Amino acid sequence: MSAFHVTGVDSGASRSRVISLDPLQMRARRHHAHALHRGERIWHDTDSHADLWIELLHGYGFEPRAMLAFAVTQDFEDDQFTLPRPPLDDIEKLYGLQVQELSILDSLEERALTQTRRANTVLIEVDAFWLPDTRSISYRRAHAKTTIGIDVIEPDARRLGYFHNTGYHLLDGDDYDHVLHTALETNGAAEIFPHVEFVKRARPSLTGTALAEIAADILCAHLLRRPEHNPVTRWRAAFAGHVETMLERGEAYAGHYAFNVMRQLGSNFEFLGQYLRWMRKQGFDIPTAAPVAAQKIASESMVLQCRLARSLSRGRRDHCEASFDLLEEAYERVVPVLAAIVC
Repeated sequence: MSAFHVTGVDSGASRSRVISLDPLQMRARRHHAHALHRGERIWHDTDSHADLWIELLHGYGFEPRAMLAFAVTQDFEDDQFTLPRPPLDDIEKLYGLQVQELSILDSLEERALTQTRRANTVLIEVDAFWLPDTRSISYRRAHAKTTIGIDVIEPDARRLGYFHNTGYHLLDGDDYDHVLHTALETNGAAEIFPHVEFVKRARPSLTGTALAEIAADILCAHLLRRPEHNPVTRWRAAFAGHVETMLERGEAYAGHYAFNVMRQLGSNFEFLGQYLRWMRKQGFDIPTAAPVAAQKIASESMVLQCRLARSLSRGRRDHCEASFDLLEEAYERVVPVLAAIVC
């Protein structure tokens, strides 16, 4: 049982359904992005597993906000922040979904088709160069590794439907052949297949009060795994050296740095803020200031990113002291405060 006190939880069961196998065009039109990906959002399309899982769970009819407690464990790893990624154990406890590795015996297309016909979703690492939904970033422009969730395959038409980032999308033709490696299979070329998993329904998802209670238990467990020291403080100590490296290596490197540092910190705490607001609505005694501080980290990370980009473009050194002051203080008003309640 969670250490959080419940003042009143809605016991109404949330709607649950198996992902429809309607014609793909209808499937794509019917899928509307979850509320977490609509409206005012500071960090869009983070290309994280969290975004993929939000839409996948939403596609199943589940409440994805319940899984976001993992955000309290984010740490600074000397050159980057850990990626926002929901643990698979949490997914199974909350939603009854198991993720298993998929062995590719011979044909990636055949193995993926077998699982989608069982109403399982296939998670596969692909090259974003072949994903039409990345048209403004990578599609037919740049090679980048990312993960998609395939739930419908039509081999005769050479097309498929997939979850990626903040939505549900379609691809076909040459994109299909490259994502599923069919051209190399046909030519008999030597192939090293990507890492592939599939999502299997092992038991019904929790709903209502039961879902909220387990979400609170998971938060308590993750708070025990929180960083020992404020990760923003550790980032601040290394930042001056990072600025020198960015000035030396130029704009391209600075862009990679921003994605793996500012974006990961900001998007992670934007997720945490949404999670804490959802928990308050379920009746848990989450301090009002906690989600506000989490959102402050999300917004100030963006401010710091823009400020740094401006200074680098002018060849200047800006250590962004004011932003770090705000970020450090905001962190202390979120994770340590939550930990004090339950630890």
